[in-house]
This record gives sequence, structure tokens and C-alpha cells, in this order.
Amino acid sequence: MARDQLVVLNALDVAKTQLYHFTAIVIAGMGFFTDAYDLFSISLVTKLLGRIYYTKPGAPKPGTLPPNVAAAVNGVALCGTLAGQLFFGWLGDKLGRKKVYGLTLILMVLCSIASGLSFGSSANGTIATLCFFRFWLGFGIGGDYPLSATIMSEYANKKTRGAFIAAVFAMQGFGILAGGIVALIVSSAFDHAFKTPTYHENPAASLAPQADYIWRIILMFGAVPAGLTFYWRMKMPETARYTALVAKNARQAASDMSKVLNVEIEVEEDKKDIFTAINWIPPAANMNAIHEVFRIAKAQTLIALCSTVPGYWFTVALIDHLGRFFIQMMGFFFMTVFMFALAIPYNHWTLKPNRIGFVVMYSLTFFFANFGPNATTFVVPAEIFPARLRSTCHGISAAAGKAGAIIGAFGFLYAAQSTDPSKTDAGYPPGIGVKWSLIVLGVVNFFGMLFTLLVPEANGKSLEELSGENADENDGEKQASV
Repeated sequence: MARDQLVVLNALDVAKTQLYHFTAIVIAGMGFFTDAYDLFSISLVTKLLGRIYYTKPGAPKPGTLPPNVAAAVNGVALCGTLAGQLFFGWLGDKLGRKKVYGLTLILMVLCSIASGLSFGSSANGTIATLCFFRFWLGFGIGGDYPLSATIMSEYANKKTRGAFIAAVFAMQGFGILAGGIVALIVSSAFDHAFKTPTYHENPAASLAPQADYIWRIILMFGAVPAGLTFYWRMKMPETARYTALVAKNARQAASDMSKVLNVEIEVEEDKKDIFTAINWIPPAANMNAIHEVFRIAKAQTLIALCSTVPGYWFTVALIDHLGRFFIQMMGFFFMTVFMFALAIPYNHWTLKPNRIGFVVMYSLTFFFANFGPNATTFVVPAEIFPARLRSTCHGISAAAGKAGAIIGAFGFLYAAQSTDPSKTDAGYPPGIGVKWSLIVLGVVNFFGMLFTLLVPEANGKSLEELSGENADENDGEKQASV
């Protein structure tokens, strides 16, 4: 049996790059496209939700989500993602990758639609319903992290494995870009159809009743890309490495791979506050509700187009040449440099003549996050663990990363508030300010550099070399032959 396994695994390691590899990237990557779209798009509509459900008549400024509500709306999907990463990672090792793969996609499609259909008899009721469905949306998204990474790593050949796994993860960039584009199109269409004054000019008229459709359409659109790939996910065979190494059926593994790969085998995965702070986006009172969505989407789409998306694809192009360790260390280094460069002279960047420089530096931070640890911490866990634990361990690794995202999502809302109580957003206590929040992030990035020293280099090695699998069987065969 061990010899049969080796034949299958060696054939996969040396197989030429083929059309099905790219098909698998798209199929697996749609989960990450949806992940990024949903987690990004909620940040585009939170200001609108505040205007619709929490504006008080006669208030000098439009309503905003209360701190606890804003934290829940922004963070509940991340909590679901963390739980999903752990649960589906474990389930993928128990039942197989293919059996679990369809469940995560169905959950994402249904909960994306349900999020846009959230209703209630009161503002809090509507938001509670939205948070409920976004938790389960995140739960499904979380399952896609370990399963997509594991499936792509187990399909790929040894030479291009890093680029293929990174390409799956890089679909997040297109999801972020799509979120901004959809928000721009929807808000622009409503802005042209329903002309309204700014809040400063006429508070009541600044919010068109039809604006309630905007956030619902944007959130529901997340179901479209995921739904389009459902059929192809169901057509994917179980990975040969799972079938051979975990299910112990090398003959079935060879049969499955022969159907999809051309190989012969003979057997025996709230930024808006920053922009407002540097005066890149006008105060809320100087915009109507729909135009505010448009301006936020425009700013974040520009960041995604110029830095986030290129960062992902630089990783795809260079990861199998530069190696995982180098890219991760380089990314953390430049993130540390740019965070301190933004934070230390922060008052300089808030001046109007200097705000473009701030945006450039801020964009470079995102570029090196994605041409760096954001991508490598997705790739490496899919490579270094044995097949019987690969999905589970990737889920734990991804959940650890998502825990950091949750801390950031909840913590930054509070920490970035002004130290002056009179200048904080409504409902928030004083914080440490944007400057010190950026310094804290810079320190975190520096520690990321130190921990990178513990990361093994997986470039150019087979999955079995990295995990030590088949070593015992090979030693036993050598002794038996002697």
C-alpha cells in the first residue's frame, strides 16, 4: 500500500501545470472572493445603517451606529469565521474535503441573501437579525479557509504549489474590488435617481426612503459569485492525497486524478475613520446619505485597486521564486516601517497639503500586507502539516489570524477615538487616538518579524517531505528489502 501511495503522490508532484489547476483556483477562490466581498462591503454601509436607523430628529449631525451595535455589525461575521475555521477544518479531516466543501458554499449563499432580507419591528430588531445571519455567513466563510487551502495544496505540483495556493487567497483582492465597484454602481444609480440635499441643508430630506434598498442590494450580491460555482464544486473529486493517505485507497486516488489531470498513474482558503481623520472624506453633515456611501466606496476601491490587489498578485508571481520566509519577513518589515512613518509625524499628515502622502503610505502598508504575511500565513499552514491533520491545523492557524482580526475590528473602533472626550464619536469613550493606535500596530508588526524566524521554508519541497509522512513506510520497505 505504501508503494502505491508513493506512485500517486509522486505523479502529483511532477504533473505539469494544466487547465484543471487553474479551474481549481477559480472554484476554490470563489469562497475567498465572497469572504472579502462580505467582510469589506459591510464597512461601506455601516454609516448608511446609522443614518437610517439611529438618526434623531433635530440632531446637528446624522445618526451613527452606537458603539456596541457598530462593534457587533462589524465583528460578528469575524466571530463566525473563527468558529467555522475550527469546526470545518476538523470536519474536513474526518469526512473528507469534498463532502464538506459544498456545505460551506450553501451556507454562504443562503446567509448572504438572508442578510439583505433582514427586517424587524424596530431598529434594534433589524440589526439583531442582520447580525444573526452575518454570524452564520461568517461560519460558512470560515470553513472555506482550511478546505480551499488544503484542496489546492493537495492538487498542486511541487514546483508551483505556493503560487497556486496564493492565487486562491488572492481572490480576496478581487472580492474587495468587487465590493467597492458594486457599492459605487448602486449608490451612483440611487444618487442620480433620487436627488436629495445634504444633511446640513435639510436633515429630514437628506435621507431618501429608497436608501434602505442600497445596503440590502450590496449585501445580497455576495451570493452571486458563490452560487455560480456550486455546480463545479460538486464535480470536484476528493483530493488524491486525502484518499491515498487518510482513506488508504491509492487505487481510487489514482482513478480520481486521472479523470481531471492529464497524468497516467499505474497503481498497485472601519477604514473610513482614517480617511475622515485626514480630511480625505468630508464630514457626514456635508453629504447626503447616498452620496456618503459613494464617497466611502470610492476611497476604499481606490486603495484596493492601487495596493491591495497588486499585493496579492505580486505574491502569486514571486512566492515560488523568493520563498515564503523572505516574503513574510519583508512584508512585516515594511509594514512596521510604514506604520511608524504614518504614526510618528501624524499631525503632519492631517494637514490638507499632505493628505495624498498619507494615502500613498497607507496604501503601501496594504500592499506589503498582501505581498507579505496576509498571503504567506495562508499558504504555509496548507503545506507543513500531515494530510490526516492538514485541514484541522490550517483551521486552527486561520482561526488564530481571525482572532487577531476580531481584536482589531473591535479594539480599533475604541482605541482610535480622540483622547479629548468632546471630540469622540457619539457613544464612544475617549481612546488613545489614531496616532498611538498606529504605533501599537507598528509594534505588533515588529513582533511579527520576530515570530517569522520560527517559520520553516516550504519552497521546492513536497508536502510529504515537509510533514515527514511516508518516512516510516519507506524505512520499513528498505529494511524488508534488505
